[in-house]
Amino acid sequence: MSWFNRKSKRRKSVIKRRGPTAERLIFIVRRFGLTLAVFIFLGWLGAWFFMSDANVKTGQWMHNKTMQVTADAGFKVQNILVSGRHYTDVDALAAIIDVEKGDSIFGFNPDKTQEAISQIAWVKNVQVERRFPDTIYVGIKERTPMALWQRNKRVSLIDTEGVVLTDHKIDRFKDYIVVVGDEVPKYAPDFLKLLMSEPEIVEKIEAASLKSGRRWDLVLKTGAIVKLPEGDLALAFRRLAQMQDDKKILDKDVKTIDVREATRILVRTHPGAVQQYKAGYQKTNTNGDAI
Repeated sequence: MSWFNRKSKRRKSVIKRRGPTAERLIFIVRRFGLTLAVFIFLGWLGAWFFMSDANVKTGQWMHNKTMQVTADAGFKVQNILVSGRHYTDVDALAAIIDVEKGDSIFGFNPDKTQEAISQIAWVKNVQVERRFPDTIYVGIKERTPMALWQRNKRVSLIDTEGVVLTDHKIDRFKDYIVVVGDEVPKYAPDFLKLLMSEPEIVEKIEAASLKSGRRWDLVLKTGAIVKLPEGDLALAFRRLAQMQDDKKILDKDVKTIDVREATRILVRTHPGAVQQYKAGYQKTNTNGDAI
């Protein structure tokens, strides 16, 4: 074989070896360019999707369709049951629940609604449920109003724990005892619980005033002032109740009744005379026996 033929064959073999590599390189470049173009297009499409709020509109459309389908399937609100409500404002509850008859029951969020209702001052505890297929249940345990709190000429209603319930539309509570003092929410709960254990005293009281966070004075409906001790209020109330049973002391036209001393009760009349009464009580041990 001639040198030319050998050289020609070698060149062909070189071309054959190099040809596929060049074609592969071109293929890779084209694929990369196509992939890059696809990514650029998708990025542009995503940016347009979010910047134009199309995602919000699409999500809202899907939500509305889902609610419509579930309502058409029978899961729509037909009843809203509220139990335990006495003082809680109906309009406030309706605004929080925010559901109309015929709405899909799946569109109602019981956890969010329960959290919102629990923020109402009157509500101590609340339970909110979806009762399938068509009922929303709201169970409320309300706080118990106890007294009217007067501070800086402003009157508010407080409960047995000293929580302020409201200062609006409190005319219906005008017969409640008025407690006066800046620290009333802190000290009133225990004081009022002890006082309420002697109903014959409670019905005679107009107001109670906290003195320097240490002790209380009672203002009777007759205008008389009852001076209570700093400690052992339960015993002081019992002595006072016994005096009322024996002598109707809370009905008399007197100026002050002082029960701060353990062994006697001092009663001052309007002209200034002071009448002294013995304590008139018996202590009892834990078994209830007189000692």
